[in-house]
Amino acid sequence: MKVTWLGHAGIKIEDDGKIIFIDPWLNGNPLAPIKVEDIKKADAVFVTHDHSDHGYSEAVEICKNTGATFVSIFELANSAKNDGVKNVLGGNIGGTAEVAGLKFIFTVALHSSTVGTPIGFIIMLPTMTIYHPGDTGIFSDMKLLGELYDVDLAFLPIGSLFTMGPKEAAKALQLLNCQKAIPIHYKTFPVLVQDPKEFIEIAGPMIDVYVLEPGEEKEIGN
Repeated sequence: MKVTWLGHAGIKIEDDGKIIFIDPWLNGNPLAPIKVEDIKKADAVFVTHDHSDHGYSEAVEICKNTGATFVSIFELANSAKNDGVKNVLGGNIGGTAEVAGLKFIFTVALHSSTVGTPIGFIIMLPTMTIYHPGDTGIFSDMKLLGELYDVDLAFLPIGSLFTMGPKEAAKALQLLNCQKAIPIHYKTFPVLVQDPKEFIEIAGPMIDVYVLEPGEEKEIGN
């Protein structure tokens, strides 16, 4: 599986011929390595909530340009349909669905939004199961998510102020019983500047933490 960090909370994943994007905030992101017009192929685009720094408008354009399915909370998926996206999939917290042959779960996220409810996603890719929690604080039911879905790789926000910080993200890994992590949602703006070394130190030597630069690709296996 190949992961590319798009800056902030944006992720591109390529696995066994499938290409998905999560929270692709690109056109207004000072750290984004690409723009919407650079994306020529996608199978699905997942959006955790409607805040502008999580790429709703970019997701809509990517789906229009590529035919990818827009995936989000029910209300935001309806907004995407009203904005001209042909293929949409909306659900709600706790539900399981399938897109592009990939099974996934809508998970709770402790945050805010204007349309619908903030969510995260656990996605069963061909080679591993990933967790993108969206913008969230830590919550004890992460332990239950880990028990139910055996998460292999977690993309965890460490920027604090609007989400978990390094300490909480490291504890989230313990709750999830997850051994691999990529820190996200940090250093985009001065208020989000964090040193990922703190996250690595608290997580401990048994955890593989991959610190990426925006645009950097990383091959990750089980």
